[in-house]
Amino acid sequence: MNINHPPAQRAPGGREPLLPALMTATAVSGLIDAISYLGLGHVFTANMTGNVVIIGFAAAGVPGFSVLGSLVSLAAFLLGAVLAGRLETVMRGRTAPYWLRLTLVLEMVLLATATAVAFAASHAVYALIALIALAMGLRNGTVRKLAVPDVTTTVLTLTLAGLASDSTLAGGTNPRAGRRLVSVLTMLAGAFGGAVLVQHTGLGWPLLAGTFGTAAAALAVPRSSSSS
Repeated sequence: MNINHPPAQRAPGGREPLLPALMTATAVSGLIDAISYLGLGHVFTANMTGNVVIIGFAAAGVPGFSVLGSLVSLAAFLLGAVLAGRLETVMRGRTAPYWLRLTLVLEMVLLATATAVAFAASHAVYALIALIALAMGLRNGTVRKLAVPDVTTTVLTLTLAGLASDSTLAGGTNPRAGRRLVSVLTMLAGAFGGAVLVQHTGLGWPLLAGTFGTAAAALAVPRSSSSS
């Protein structure tokens, strides 16, 4: 599996070797958006569609939404995506698992930094937004280039549309229905867990959980190139 050919290739038997790591990262995304939306002033740090809509709400004078917070998130996310593009050039000649693992390690470092900030100065909202959105942009840019079908790790709109439009009810054959459904359920589980933690513990502990979740995703990336 070579990153000079972005679409991730399957292992023998049709198994996608990056899938466990990407599904774990999807759960982390649900947790992260719970943290940012519920704990950082109704801002998204993984789902940028939400931020664009929120900026529209805030510009219309709807109370409870922050233009500045959403702009900080958008800017940091875009910077992370730019870094993902630059990282691709550095990683030429490396395998896709190596590249994904490195990205997840960098994400883990950024989330660990955000965790430290949350425990030391939870009022530093914009710093937390920037750190988390930077991590999500870096991962999202990388996952987009890896192009594993139906696994984006941060958004579900196209996944849900595919699940419905390709279903037997719509005259389709349900391709990758299991993968699509698991993506939805893992993000739901992450959002649920994040919401519970934010409500009962503040920001530090759910961010720590996200850090460990990202570490678990990095460990789930296959180390052998035999599946490439």
